[in-house]
Amino acid sequence: MDKKTKRLLKELPKIDELLLLLEKQDVYALAPRALVKEICRKTVQALREKITGGRKDARDAIVLEAKDVAGKIYQNIKNLHTYNLRRVVNATGVILHTNLGRAPLCPEALQRINEVGRGYSNLEFDLTRGERGQRYDHASRLLCALTGAEDALIVNNNAAAVLLVINTLAEGKEAIVSRGELIEIGGEFRIPEVMSKSATRLREVGTTNRTRLKDYEKAINKETGLIMKVHTSNYRIIGFTEEAEIEELVTLGKKKRIPVMNDLGSGCLINLENYGLEHEPTVREVLKAGVDVVTFSGDKLLGGPQAGIIVGGKKILAKIKKNPLNRALRIDKFTLAALEATLMHYLDAAQAVKKLRPLKALTEPVADVKIRARKLFNKLQKENYAGLELSLRDGFSTAGGGSLPTQKIPTVLIGIKSKKMSAGRIEEKLRALEMPVIVRVDKDEVLLDPRTVSEDEFVFIAEGLKNIVSG
Repeated sequence: MDKKTKRLLKELPKIDELLLLLEKQDVYALAPRALVKEICRKTVQALREKITGGRKDARDAIVLEAKDVAGKIYQNIKNLHTYNLRRVVNATGVILHTNLGRAPLCPEALQRINEVGRGYSNLEFDLTRGERGQRYDHASRLLCALTGAEDALIVNNNAAAVLLVINTLAEGKEAIVSRGELIEIGGEFRIPEVMSKSATRLREVGTTNRTRLKDYEKAINKETGLIMKVHTSNYRIIGFTEEAEIEELVTLGKKKRIPVMNDLGSGCLINLENYGLEHEPTVREVLKAGVDVVTFSGDKLLGGPQAGIIVGGKKILAKIKKNPLNRALRIDKFTLAALEATLMHYLDAAQAVKKLRPLKALTEPVADVKIRARKLFNKLQKENYAGLELSLRDGFSTAGGGSLPTQKIPTVLIGIKSKKMSAGRIEEKLRALEMPVIVRVDKDEVLLDPRTVSEDEFVFIAEGLKNIVSG
């Protein structure tokens, strides 16, 4: 150990010294003494590790003054009283932004969460019979009515839904999937790895761009437990392509007495073509084709809370429900409450696109977005921010969340430039606001997309820019 390292270690503040300084700042009003002492010890230990294990040139920047160290500890303890999970303004134009929580919930869903959470509920109690009931029944009646399914089951996300179905139907056997459908979504969720964890052997057929019905037929053997089709909801293969139609796979499955599963991913309940968007297979049309079981997400195109939804025939669903994994993957009362409220809007599809914010953002005519963009632009112009240059231009929003990957949705963008700050610096400052505003940066310009901003959020953008300009 060199002399400098020894000297720095000697200069480390003592725990009792830090506790005395913190006590003078009334730290015990924020946390109990035991917790404060533990944080002090961890802080000093971290400093010790920096001194002994860090780069020699970096050690010069280490602050060891007891007053400064105590100040940082106090701030860290104070931050424990600040919520880390916070609301933000999504001005990116990415409608189902995975990093920003995907689908915002409708007011009715939030109201139901509050009502169910503030007291007891009939989560697993049948009010009619006065005995234990099934938690899934609260939402399954709506799911069956809206999709034409015989039965439904809800788990905590679509990855869980896929895992549960594959494990139930093909554990120890093979599941046949086209090579062009071995998808990966955000968070490195990969179909082959999910199959491995479900104790199912993957049987790849066809090629990346072309898979025919005969490829599936050739792959079927006594070890086949499942024929699986995966909707490529987050990418498209175009050009010289071919794929087996779902109806063909259903016919093949019935002939060979092998269940057919379709993972739809996004989970669409309405015909998006009616709103000028590209076709996305709906759950109802896939079930109508005769598929045995379908899985999809609750917080993507459906516009509800995070959930994995499984729909299909009664016999298969009964088998899936009995899988011990189902207990580990089940959802809570808050998700059920929010999902039930969300699904009710679909009883009138025309109302669903107005009441569910993700659907509204996807289907809103660009003329309406332009009106809202002009309102925000005028509001910002009136503030007369020193050093900021504002502009309006046409652009495109995206669906995000692994949905409608090739769909460009026309929008109107507000551009912000500054002679004093780079676009990256403005973006960083907007992120650091009490109400963070998340934006796009293109070259040296900040872009706001009003397609994902509601009018009641304009004030956060205006006030945020004012704070940034004022320094």
